[in-house]
Amino acid sequence: MAQTKSKIHDLYNEDCIAGMDKRLKAKSVDVVVTSPPYNIGVKYGAYDDKIPRDEYLAWITEWGRAVRRVLKDDGSLFLNIGSKPSDPEVPFQVLDALSDEFKLQNVIHWVKSIYIDSESYGEKTDINVGHYKPINSPRFLNDAHEYIFHLTKSGDVKLDRLSIGVPYKDKTNINRWKNGAQKRRCRGNCWFIPYKTIQNRDKDRPHPASFPPQLAENCIKLHGVKPRMMVLDPFMGLGNSGAACRVLNVKFVGFEIDRDYYNRAKKTLNAVDNK
Repeated sequence: MAQTKSKIHDLYNEDCIAGMDKRLKAKSVDVVVTSPPYNIGVKYGAYDDKIPRDEYLAWITEWGRAVRRVLKDDGSLFLNIGSKPSDPEVPFQVLDALSDEFKLQNVIHWVKSIYIDSESYGEKTDINVGHYKPINSPRFLNDAHEYIFHLTKSGDVKLDRLSIGVPYKDKTNINRWKNGAQKRRCRGNCWFIPYKTIQNRDKDRPHPASFPPQLAENCIKLHGVKPRMMVLDPFMGLGNSGAACRVLNVKFVGFEIDRDYYNRAKKTLNAVDNK
C-alpha cells in the first residue's frame, strides 16, 4: 500500500472501504465527489467491471454505509454514474441500493455534447459542441450525458446555488427576482461540461471513465466552500477531483486501488501545483 500525504491532500493506494474505516473519523467529511465503477464492462486496470449484478449492488450498499459513516450530517455526496444503451438501468439500481443510507436531493445531468439548431434560439448559427462516443445501432441513441446524483442524509442540506450561477440572459430579470441584485441566477441541473479534445487517448486520457476537474469543482462550490472543509473521492482515478480541490484550496482525501492510476493522480496534483 502506497500513500502520499501533504498539508492539503492525502492519497492512498488501497481499497476505499477498508481505507475509510481505518483512516477517516466518523462525520469528518464535508463533501464526497466520486464516480464508482458502473459494472458495464469498462476496461479498468485492476478492477473487474463485469461481476454479477447482485454482487455489484451488494458492494454498492456496503460502500454507501462506509460513506455515510464518514460524511457529516450536513454533508453532500455527489455521485457520478453512467450506463450504456443496452444496460440503461444501472444508475437507477445504484440509486435504489443507496436509498437506505441517503436521500436523493438533486438530480444533475452532466451533458457532454449538445446540438442546438439556430431556429430554436433565434440566432443565425447552429451550435454543435462537445464529444460523445458514437453508437452504431438502429436501436439506441448516442449517449451524450451521465447522471450526477446529489445525495444527503436528510434531503435538506442548504446549497450555495449562486456560487456556480450564470448571468441573466434577459437583463430585465435582474430587478424582478429576489437574487437579482447579484446579477446571476441558479445554473439549474443541466451542466454542459465537455471533455478536452485529445490527440492520444492512452496518453491524454488513460482512465476509461474519468470526469473533468470542472465537474468536481462545480459540485464542491455548489455545496459551499468553507474553511477547513474536507473533500473525499473514494475512487480517485486520475485525481481530477483532487485537482479541483487544489484550485479551491481545500483538503482532499483520495483512495485508488489501481497502482497505475494512483501514480497518475499524484502527477495530476503535482501539475496543478506547478502551474
